[in-house]
Order: sequence, then structure tokens, then C-alpha cells
Amino acid sequence: MRIGYFLSSEEYSPAELVEQAKGAERAGFSGLWISDHYHPWVDAQGQSAFVWSMIGALSQATNLEITTAVTCPTVRIHPAVIAQAAATSAVLTGGRFRLGVGTGEALNEHIFGDAWPEADVRLEMLEEAVEIMRKLWKGGVVSYRGKHYTVENARVYTLPEKPVEILVSGFGPKAIEVAARIGDGYVSTMPDGDMVQQFRSQGGGDRTCQAGFKAAFADSAEEGARIAFEKWPNAGVPGELSQVLPSPKHFEQASQLVTQDMIAEAFVCGNDPEKHLEMIQKYADAGFDEVYVANTGPHYQGLFDLYAREILPKFA
Repeated sequence: MRIGYFLSSEEYSPAELVEQAKGAERAGFSGLWISDHYHPWVDAQGQSAFVWSMIGALSQATNLEITTAVTCPTVRIHPAVIAQAAATSAVLTGGRFRLGVGTGEALNEHIFGDAWPEADVRLEMLEEAVEIMRKLWKGGVVSYRGKHYTVENARVYTLPEKPVEILVSGFGPKAIEVAARIGDGYVSTMPDGDMVQQFRSQGGGDRTCQAGFKAAFADSAEEGARIAFEKWPNAGVPGELSQVLPSPKHFEQASQLVTQDMIAEAFVCGNDPEKHLEMIQKYADAGFDEVYVANTGPHYQGLFDLYAREILPKFA
């Protein structure tokens, strides 16, 4: 099990994200996840840096691997543009970049006023987007006319030595089937062994399976739960609402049904190393190869110190 750190673009400023990446490397984390959002989930998070600018900065600030968790290459940004951005990121990092992709959320993708497609159509669009990106990474001029996208006389000139690996997010059976068929790996946020098994049995084999979870480091579990509830009440919003609600204010409205106790169940709150180890073990038991922990709140240095001292040495 490799343990990485998850940079929350929705909550921290660009300078704080770079500071956290450096701190994670010093602490001994093995890699970085970084979220790709146009909006935060709720206004209390208060940030939303452009991920491709951040990856450029991170490439020069650390030597850690970087994976987007996850980019939607279908609506807000055309896949031909994501292909160029990912290729440049791979060059800047010396091949230490992986592109995590998913079908996205209306929260980020609706900003041009386009209709938000239903789930099956979004999966169809994702497959076509991945096909386009891989064609462009082969070099040469590409023209493509598909059901959802057109590319005309496009060429990505700045290419890494090897094509960028694409890891595909999936939470339902159809999405996991697509991930197994087209992905170089699988991305999830739930310690669900059945999902990992479906990915591996339907074609994923021994490809990398990544997951992430959230923590709120504080002097006590109660204080951590308070911070988590203040910043991330949306973590308790159930079902497909996270994919279809269009704005932070709608997530704030839905979050009125969420309690602090519900968030405390979803996060690892406080400074007890055993609680962090228990959560990591859930993902290990589910069959994941890599797990990334995100901190919420101001005490991220405390989380780095805890992991350097109590957690990461156990997985060295």
C-alpha cells in the first residue's frame, strides 16, 4: 500500500497547495492527488484554483508523482485541450503525471449553459474523449469526427516519452465496466472491495487501483468533526446529488439535512494514529494499491507530523 496526499483545490489557496505539497514530500508521502474544480462544493471552502496552473507549479516544487482526482474531459474543456494540458504536465514532471478522469459534476461543467447529460451519455462522452486523447498522444496530425466531438487537423507537439496513463473513476457497475475496459487504472473514494473486484475481473487485471479519503486533523476528535462539518458538509449529501446539483448554494441547501455526526463518520477526525491506520486498512483490505489522504482545516502540518512519525513508517 502506497500512501499519498490529496490536495484539495476547493479549500486551499494556490500558495497553500504548494506549501502542502512540499510538506507532504518532507513527511514521506509517496505521491499527490489534486482535485480539478471550477467551483468549490460550498462557499465555506472558498477556493478553486485552475488545476493545470497548479500542476505546473507543483512540478517545480516537488518530485512527487501527481494524479488529477479527477478531471472531466468532456464538457467544460474539450478533450483535445486536455490532451495538450496532460502531455505538457507529463513533460514538466519528467513522466510523473497521471491523468485521472471521470464523468464530472454539473457543479463544474454547467458554466456555459449546456444541458447536463444523463449518466449513460456522460459515460459515452468519456469513452470518446479518452479515444481522442490517446490518438493525439501518438503524435502526428489528427482529425476525428465522432458522436460527441470533432477534431480537425490537430497535433500535440510537446509530448512525453511515454503516453500519459489514464485512470478512470467509477462508482456504479456501468462506470466500473468502462473503467476496466478503457482505463490504465481505477479511481474511487470508497473502501469497497466489490468495486475493486469488478474492475479487476472485467479487464482491469493488475492495473493500479487508487482511492482517497478525508481527514480533519485537530487536538481532539470533536474539534476535527467541527472543522469537517464547517468546511465539508457536502460530504454527507447522498446518491447522485453530487453529480447533478449545479452550484455551491444548492449544495449548501442540501447540506442542511446533514449533521455533524454524519460528517464525523465520513472523516477521520482528530489526532489518534489508530483511527488513521484503521481507515487505511479498510482500503488495503478492499484491494487498493494506493490511498491518498486529504486534510481539511488549518492544521495540515499536524497531519504531516503525525503521518511522518506514526503512519508512513509502517508502510515503508
